[in-house]
Amino acid sequence: MSSRIVVDPIRCDAHGLCAELLPERISLDEWGFPLIDSEPLPASLEDLARRTVEACPTLALRLAAVQSAGRESRLGGREGRQPGRDGRAGRDPRSPARPDRPTYRVHRSGR
Repeated sequence: MSSRIVVDPIRCDAHGLCAELLPERISLDEWGFPLIDSEPLPASLEDLARRTVEACPTLALRLAAVQSAGRESRLGGREGRQPGRDGRAGRDPRSPARPDRPTYRVHRSGR
C-alpha cells in the first residue's frame, strides 16, 4: 500500500517550506500555496514525505494511504469503523464533537 500527501487548504498559510523540502512532488502557485502531485509516492520518497508533513508549521499536510482501487484511507474515516448507537458508522451524535478538547458549560448563578 502506498501513500500520498494531502493538504488542508484552510490551515495552509503559504509558508512554502513543503516545496523546499519535497520539490519532487510539491510546487507553489503564484500566491505561494502548495500544488501537490496526486500520484502515489514511490517508496524512495516516503521517508522524506513523512518529514515534510512533520515540518509543516501550520500542520496543513498529512499522509493518506492509497488503496489498490485508488481510494484513500484516512485516519478517522468511516472505513472499518464500528456502527454508533444509531446503527450508522461514524461518531455517535450524542458524544462530544471533539473528545480531545475540554467541554465548556455555562453555569447560571442562583440569583
